Amino acid sequence: MARQVTGAARRVADAAEVLRDEKFNARRVELAEAALETLGELGFARTSLREIAQNSAFTHGVFHYYFSDKLDLICCCVRHYKAKCVTRYDDVVATATSRDELTEGFLAKLAATLQNEARMHRLWYDLRSQAMFEAAFRKDVLEIDKSLEAMIWRIASRYAELGGKRPASSSAALYALFDGLFQSALLKHLAGDKTAIPELLDEVRRLLPTVC
Repeated sequence: MARQVTGAARRVADAAEVLRDEKFNARRVELAEAALETLGELGFARTSLREIAQNSAFTHGVFHYYFSDKLDLICCCVRHYKAKCVTRYDDVVATATSRDELTEGFLAKLAATLQNEARMHRLWYDLRSQAMFEAAFRKDVLEIDKSLEAMIWRIASRYAELGGKRPASSSAALYALFDGLFQSALLKHLAGDKTAIPELLDEVRRLLPTVC
């Protein structure tokens, strides 16, 4: 009987601990959402926890409680944002019934994310560059890169399948190709080049049939 009581108490304690962890992580995500705008505007090097707090509804102490330092916060921010990014094209992949339909659905969303979320993408490339020097970023950056590579592979594989083909390259090579085009277009867009987005879309439209 004592063992049963002890076992029940342990299960209650374990459940309470899981709930605390879920609430703690949910709060971290909430704070990350609040920090993204400032980080996207100023970038990694020019932003401190105090500055992030000043541009949000939360105090400096709250950020310090939930994040060990700025690196912890930024990694959380980018992981959270990119977790949403990697599913952006899934509905297009799932519903497209022809290569043209998939192409146009993909390009529409590609244009929208470059137009509307340029600062968030800029933050991602900033973090990826910083990972060359800051070891604390590397694990997260590599994991995010893999998830983005898988996202591109889903698009390419479905495009190829709709044409009765197979992708002509590896997932890593395709990701490097599309990522390079996107990063170049992002820089031009941030510099005010009005042709950046249409030129990217034209390039992708020409490229897809050659690699898939």
